[in-house]
Amino acid sequence: MAGSGSSMLYSFLLFTVILSLQEMYRGKLASSELFTILGGFISSLLFMVSLTFIGNFQEACGMRTGWGAVILAEAVALIAASTVHRVCITTCFLFSAGLLYEINKISGMTLSKNESKTKRH
Repeated sequence: MAGSGSSMLYSFLLFTVILSLQEMYRGKLASSELFTILGGFISSLLFMVSLTFIGNFQEACGMRTGWGAVILAEAVALIAASTVHRVCITTCFLFSAGLLYEINKISGMTLSKNESKTKRH
């Protein structure tokens, strides 16, 4: 399992690459309805990696993570989506909400597994 430092570095690098590619292909992503939806999905991936970066940064600093990290990551992703097309903002928000639900579900399952392992020993 990756530590918080390496995970923070990888998520920052992924954020940079995804944002650069999104800005390079901004014209193509805004050219049709399907590509506009794809632009929103790509922006929601920016939300996911920025949330990972912010969470790992807060963990490395010893601060408690919470909804502030989610709101900040969502704001960054929506601003990035707004550079492509107006509809990308809406689709980014919807895809990000779905990703956040799945991340929360996976986190809860992982936490319950770890708690059951510690109770056995």
